[in-house]
Amino acid sequence: MKKVLALLMVAGMFSIVACGPSEEEKAEAEAAMNEMMEGLDAAMEEVAEETEAVAEEVTEEVVAEGEEATEGEAEEATEEPSEEEAAE
Repeated sequence: MKKVLALLMVAGMFSIVACGPSEEEKAEAEAAMNEMMEGLDAAMEEVAEETEAVAEEVTEEVVAEGEEATEGEAEEATEEPSEEEAAE
């Protein structure tokens, strides 16, 4: 009797494991996955656009600071040296 119950239990486990999702469940899972991937793509594009905008702003600021520094250096070069600098 133990052998028969063990065989039935093993057969039951195999039948449960062998049963996979139905075609409808597979289609629903694939549709959900596609929807999630589209959402991720949209989010990645949004982040990329924001990153580009920030990079442009930073570049403009660096260029502006560089121009200011260049103008400041030009002004310093045209000024006459102070008495202390001339003594050195």
